[in-house]
Formats: sequence, structure tokens, C-alpha cells
Amino acid sequence: MEARIERPGDGTAWVIGDDDEVIVIDPGEDAAGVLEAVGDREILAVICTHGHASHVTAAIEVAERDEAPVALHPADRLHWRATHPDDAADIEMADGGRFEVADVALEVMHTAGHSPGSVSLYCADLGTVFTGDALLATGPAAHEGEYPDFPGQLTAIGERLLGLPPQTRVLPGHGEETTISAAAKRFDGWVTAGPAVGLS
Repeated sequence: MEARIERPGDGTAWVIGDDDEVIVIDPGEDAAGVLEAVGDREILAVICTHGHASHVTAAIEVAERDEAPVALHPADRLHWRATHPDDAADIEMADGGRFEVADVALEVMHTAGHSPGSVSLYCADLGTVFTGDALLATGPAAHEGEYPDFPGQLTAIGERLLGLPPQTRVLPGHGEETTISAAAKRFDGWVTAGPAVGLS
């Protein structure tokens, strides 16, 4: 069975796996919707690209169904605790870490800026990168109308993400998908325009 990618509803979540097992990325706030999309497949892990509430609220509930671990970069521990003060993530992700599901691998890329612990997950096998809020089709994403570290976010995009193959699909935490090639063509415009662009 080949690995495939699904997006439950219109939220932040992505599901990658096959008919037997999945990894859930950014379960968002709707645990029931994510679990309905997963069905009877085994959840191997819940990975949070960053610690903001709109991405992690349902993480514990989704993971608990199959006693799966929750993964988060330790630099986003404070953001996580704002939503889950009594529960810690099980796995502290680091740049270069790997997760495997349905015979494909996800490589952890630390793409800080939107938050200190923002990561992207690159699946070379499927020509796809899950960028959370580091990069949307519209550009770097803001958080609650502000950019905590806009230069850092641009650096992560320019030095880490734009180095991926141009045809790579970019699957973000919000909105439509794009490609690395399309992002590269718009990158200089984002730099010139400054932090007024992106999702507010």
C-alpha cells in the first residue's frame, strides 16, 4: 500500500500514511474531525510543527486514542504550556530528526521565526514539505497579526525551504498548497515588502 496525504476538513491538520497506519501533523482544535478522518488506522505519532494553540489543542486527545507520542520542538515549550499546562510533549524534536510511516520518511527541518521552535517536515519520498506556519502560499505567516521574528522567518524560508527541489509541494498549516518553485519566485517580493505581507 502506498503512502498518501489527506487533509481533514479546512483546519490545520494533515494525515500521512496508508490503510494501516498514519502520522497526524498539526491536529488543530478539532480532535473528533481528525479521528474521524483517521478511522481505524493506527496513529503512530502526532507531530506539531509549532506550539500555537490553533495547531496543538487537539494533540493530546488525538494521541491518547492509540497511546501515540506527541512530538514538539523544545523551543516551543512555553507556547505548548499555554494550551497544555499539565501535559508535556513526549518527543523533543531536533533538526535532522526522522519519523517513518507507511514506508516513507519525514525529516525534521528547524525553520524558526514564526515561533522559536517552528519546524517543517520534508518527505523526499513524496516530494512534499509540511511547513506549518513557517511558509504559506501567501508568504510568511503572522501570529495574531504580528511577526515575532520576521527576519528569522525569511532566513528559514530562504536558507532551508528554498533549498529543496523546485517541484516540491508545500503543504502549509493554513490555506492553499503551493510549490517551492512558486515560493522562490515570490521570495524577493516578501523581503522587499517587509512584514506587512502574509496571513494576519
